[in-house]
Amino acid sequence: MELNEALRRFRKEVKITQAQAAKIAGVSEAMYQFYEYGRHEPTIGVLLSLADFYQVSLDYLVGRSDDPEMK
Repeated sequence: MELNEALRRFRKEVKITQAQAAKIAGVSEAMYQFYEYGRHEPTIGVLLSLADFYQVSLDYLVGRSDDPEMK
């Protein structure tokens, strides 16, 4: 799964808006939309914020692991 698809899936699973996800990530809503549309890639800081919020490992968030456990 591509990163942009994973970001959209996680956001929809927890039923938050793009504006809410952007606030969690510390970016503008427009920038967050670019992440979901695959037009820009998030920084490591943004990814860490989202992984912490979703309570999954960074590897799981970016599709490098099938194990969501944070270790």
